[in-house]
Amino acid sequence: MTWSLSIDPLLPLPAIIALGVIIALVCAYLLFVGMRGALIRSAALALLVLALLNPAVLREDREYLPSTVVVVSDNSQSQQLENRAELTEAAREGIVNQLQTLDGIDLRQVSLNDTSMESGDGTRAFTAISNELADVPPERIAGAIVITDGQIHDVPATAEKLGFSAPVHALITGREGEFDRRLKVAKAPRFGLVGSTQVVQLELIEEGTPQPFGNRAEIIVRRNGNVLSKQFISSGYPAEIAVEIEHGGQNIYEFEVEALNGELTPLNNRALVTIDGVRENLRVLLVSGSPHAGERTWRNLLKSDASVDLVHFTILRPPEKQDGTPINQLSLIAFPTRELFSVKIDEFDLIIFDRYERRGVLPLLYFDNIARYVSDGGAVLIAGGPDYAEANSIFRTPLGRVLPAAPTGEVFEEPFFANVSELGLRHPVTRDLPGAGESPPQWSKWFRLVGASVQEGQPIMTALGDKPLLVLSRVGKGRVAALLSDHVWLWARGYEGGGPHVPLLRRLAHWLMKEPDLEEEALRLSLRGSNLLTERQTLANLVDPVTLTTPSGKTEQLELIKDTSGHWTASVKVEELGLYSATDGAHTALINVGPPNPREFLEVVSTADKLSGITEQTGGTALRIGGDDGASLSLPNVIAQRSSTQYHGNGWIGIKRTDASILNGIDRYPLLIGFLGLALLLGLLSFTWYREGR
Repeated sequence: MTWSLSIDPLLPLPAIIALGVIIALVCAYLLFVGMRGALIRSAALALLVLALLNPAVLREDREYLPSTVVVVSDNSQSQQLENRAELTEAAREGIVNQLQTLDGIDLRQVSLNDTSMESGDGTRAFTAISNELADVPPERIAGAIVITDGQIHDVPATAEKLGFSAPVHALITGREGEFDRRLKVAKAPRFGLVGSTQVVQLELIEEGTPQPFGNRAEIIVRRNGNVLSKQFISSGYPAEIAVEIEHGGQNIYEFEVEALNGELTPLNNRALVTIDGVRENLRVLLVSGSPHAGERTWRNLLKSDASVDLVHFTILRPPEKQDGTPINQLSLIAFPTRELFSVKIDEFDLIIFDRYERRGVLPLLYFDNIARYVSDGGAVLIAGGPDYAEANSIFRTPLGRVLPAAPTGEVFEEPFFANVSELGLRHPVTRDLPGAGESPPQWSKWFRLVGASVQEGQPIMTALGDKPLLVLSRVGKGRVAALLSDHVWLWARGYEGGGPHVPLLRRLAHWLMKEPDLEEEALRLSLRGSNLLTERQTLANLVDPVTLTTPSGKTEQLELIKDTSGHWTASVKVEELGLYSATDGAHTALINVGPPNPREFLEVVSTADKLSGITEQTGGTALRIGGDDGASLSLPNVIAQRSSTQYHGNGWIGIKRTDASILNGIDRYPLLIGFLGLALLLGLLSFTWYREGR
C-alpha cells in the first residue's frame, strides 16, 4: 500500500495560474502597506487558489509480484561422464532448497535431457532459458542458474541478447586437470562412385595434455563394422585416410584411435563418416535365342530402367537354316562374341539367357568362362522354355555346373497359376507381390512349365503342385536364377488382367546384381521418429536375439517379434546421438543417429571459459562446485538482493529481487473540497473579520 498526492483542477490550469498571480500581487500589496490582517487575508486567498486545484491524497492498493528464477540442469550426454550426473542432481537439489526458503520467488526448473536428433547442435541452455521465460515480463526476471560442465553451444555474445537484465550464474561440474583425446573429421566427401577410392581428412586433438602436438597413435579404420586397415597418425596435424566405396547406398566408415591412459572418455576417440555410394549404370548382357512371343519382355523391362546399360545379343537365324542366302547379306556387323564372352565378360553385372539353345554359335569355352564369371561374383539368369528341356539345352554345357535346376526332359503345357512358395513368402524377391495374398493368386494363368529338379538353391515360386518355377541359388561369390517358363509375357501383355511382371522381374534382376535391400539374410537399423527400429530379414522360422549397443557403450538385449510382412522387428526409444550397432552373432548393422559427429562428444573437458563472458556481463559468476576429485560438492549460498552491478561474492551468489507489482485499486481523499475545505475557508474568513473587528 502506497500514498501519494494529486491535483484535479476545477478550472483550466492557465486560469488558476492567472488568478494565483493576481492574488499574489494583491497579497504583496497588502503586506507592503501594512494593512491590518494582511497575513490572514493572504492565507484565505491562497487557500481559495488551492481549493481550485482540488488536491487529494491517493492510496494505491498494490500486490507485489514474485521474482522469477530459472534453474537449468544440464543432463546432456557429456554430463553422463564420470560422476557429473550425480553432482548435477545434488547441486540442483541444494540450489532449489535454498531458493524455496526465499520469499517472493517464482522458481522454474529446466532439464536439458538431450539434443536435437535432426541438427545435433549440442547443449542449448540459453535457448531453453528463453523458452521457459517466454511468458514472463523482463522486469520480473531475477536471474538464471545453470548447472553444467560448461560445454554450452548457444552462449549469446552479449548480455543484451538475453532479453532480460538479471544475473546469470554457471555452476561447473567436473574436476580440475581433466584431459581427453578425440578425433575430428576435417574433410570428407558426401558421395563416391562404387568401387572408387575417396580420401577422408582427420585430425587427432588432445585437450588438457601437456604436449598436445606430435603424439603418435594407432587408428583403426572400419567399414560397416568390418576392419579395413590400421595406421598411425600424429596429434595436432591433419591426416588423410583412403577408403574404398564398397556398395551403393550408405557406406559408414568408423575411425577409432587408441585411448590415452586416464583420459576423460574414449567415446569421442571415434569419428564417423557416411559416404553415399553412387553406382555407375549396371551393365546387362541379354542373349536371346529361339524367337518367341515374349522375346521383347526382358528387353523392354531393362531398357525402361535408367540405371541399366543393356547389350542385347539376338540370334535371328539359326545355323541349321541353309537357304542359299549369301553370307555377306546375313549380317551387317559381325557380333563381337569373343570380346563379350571372353575379354570383357567381367565388366557385366548380369548375363541373361532368354530361351537360348546351344547351336554352335557360342563355343563351349565361352560357357566355361561364364561359369567362372559366376563363381567370381557375376550373375546369370536363365529364362527357359522348351529349349531348356531338349538335348541342346544350355544346361548341357559347362555352365550347367552352376545352374540350380536340372531339366527332366518334360514340358507341361496346361493352364496353371504361378504360386509363391512358402519360402518365397519370406524372400524379398517375391514377398508382398501384388495379388499373391489371394487364393488363387490375383493374376493370369500361364500355359507352359519346364520340368526340372532342384539341385541346389531355393524354389521361391512353384506351379502344378510343388514343381519348381523360379529357383535362386548362390554359387561361390555369384548368383544364379532359373525361370522355368517362357510365359511371363502373358502378364506383360495383360492377358486375363495380367500380373506383377515388372516388380517380379525387376526385383529378380536386382537381387542377382546384389542389391543390398534384397538380401535374404540381413539385419538393418532405421530411425522412425524418435524410435530406433531393428529389423531382421530372414528365411528362417526363428531368429536369435539381437544385442544393441548405444553410442555411450551401453548394451541392451532385444527380443524380435515377427510382423505381418514376415520381418522380425523390435523398437526402442532413442536417447543418445551417435553410432548404434546391432548384432545377432552372424550379422551386424550400424546406424548413425543425428550428425556423424555430434557436438556433445566433440568437446567434453569441463570448463568455465565458455560461460565466463556472459556471466561477467550480467554481474554473475562461473565457478566450479566439485572438489579436486570431482565428486565432493561445494555449493554457494543463494541470496536475494536489490538491483546491483555485482551479484556474487565469497561463498555466495545473488539473484535480483524485482519491484514488479499489480495495481488492484486506488482510494482518493480530496483535501479542500467538501466540508473540510469549506470549514477551513470559513474559519479563515471568520478570523479575518474577528481581527478587523478589534
